[in-house]
Amino acid sequence: MTTIDHHGLRQRFNPDGSLLRRQQLRMLEILVEIDKICQHHQIPYWLSSGTLIGAVRHNGFIPWDDDLDIEMMRSDYLRLMDILPRELPSWLALQRYTTDANYFFFYAKVRDRRSKINEGNNYDRAWKEQGIYIDIFPMERQNLWLHRLSEKTVGHMYKIWRTSRDDQRSIRRVRTIFDINRRFVFPVIRFLNKLFAGSVITSGLGIPFHNPRFEKDIFPLATHVFEDRSFPVPHDYDHHLRCIYGDYMRLPDLDNLQLHTDQVEIYD
Repeated sequence: MTTIDHHGLRQRFNPDGSLLRRQQLRMLEILVEIDKICQHHQIPYWLSSGTLIGAVRHNGFIPWDDDLDIEMMRSDYLRLMDILPRELPSWLALQRYTTDANYFFFYAKVRDRRSKINEGNNYDRAWKEQGIYIDIFPMERQNLWLHRLSEKTVGHMYKIWRTSRDDQRSIRRVRTIFDINRRFVFPVIRFLNKLFAGSVITSGLGIPFHNPRFEKDIFPLATHVFEDRSFPVPHDYDHHLRCIYGDYMRLPDLDNLQLHTDQVEIYD
């Protein structure tokens, strides 16, 4: 097993005081606030994706990571979406279709209002909130083929926005597709999922990630150290991560890393 030089990685990618480290600590502040709210209302969630890898492999952020992800079951997600606008501190903003007219993802972000980032994909160019954020993903029990169908129903939305030459016209078209899926297509797919008894847990409908998760790996939730704090993680996080990423303990090619953000401004 390869020994990881944690100190060397920190010095190379996110030493104390660096812009990336300041961004990571701002994301940690957001997570702490969400964790408080979830604990108060007994809403279960867990660290996911690269954030979970970071917790297990580094006891904190992957040194070069510039985002933070959590997941929760859709029923809990809907509860949290109702609570957050009332209980988030003023320096944070919930970003979803109900709070940002041009936002067209089927998962939510909580944004820091004391910063600004530009994402490499440029999807955020018409969004009201553009600060440092963490992603909150709703998860659903479903059949993978039905989830893939939901991805196809929203794929054109991303293409329209990616190739837009007239943002005002394009955002109207994007929002129309979004609303048709949310109001009509997805309820039908959820009904079909009930009929065909979905056997795995995966990202909510319309979210373009369909790696399966298994209930026995997630529940009951455990905890793990992340940046000197304890946060919820899947019960069998090792099997959970291996099913999604394979040998997640092996470091990637450190000379060819892709970040999510191009520019970051932190105001205080």
